[in-house]
Amino acid sequence: MSITVTAEQFLARSIRLATANVLNSGGPFGAMIVTADGKTFDGVNRVTADNDPTAHAEVTAIRTACRELGTFDLSGSVLYTSCEPCPMCLASALWARVDRVVFAAGRHDAAAVGFDDAVFYEFFENQDRDALLPVSQLVLEDPSAPAPLEPFTTWNTLESRIDY
Repeated sequence: MSITVTAEQFLARSIRLATANVLNSGGPFGAMIVTADGKTFDGVNRVTADNDPTAHAEVTAIRTACRELGTFDLSGSVLYTSCEPCPMCLASALWARVDRVVFAAGRHDAAAVGFDDAVFYEFFENQDRDALLPVSQLVLEDPSAPAPLEPFTTWNTLESRIDY
């Protein structure tokens, strides 16, 4: 008799990971990657514990899965997370080719206890986003400077490259 783990059980585990992480000097976020063949990889928020603003639970779960599986492509996997992912975590899931994201608490629930990342969501929707974080392209005028497309040209000619 085989036991099938359900999405609800995976999501419940991400919540338990988050709660345990709070008691281990981490943030109240937990996540896990579940591959198509059922392998699981946990991640917890270690932003303040490790002084790493990118150490969100979803990112640490993705990093762990990729490292242990020896790939950067998590196609076929699902990301279960205790809270709605921020834009960085969503982008990480997209880059990892995760098939689906399932979360428990919403971003407004997180905001209610001090984790308000609304400004980050608004950044991508806001025409005046430069007020928050100026982002601009700079054209190099110095003729001795490397061409901006040089890394791409080199990449395209490299026979040993690994496309992603």
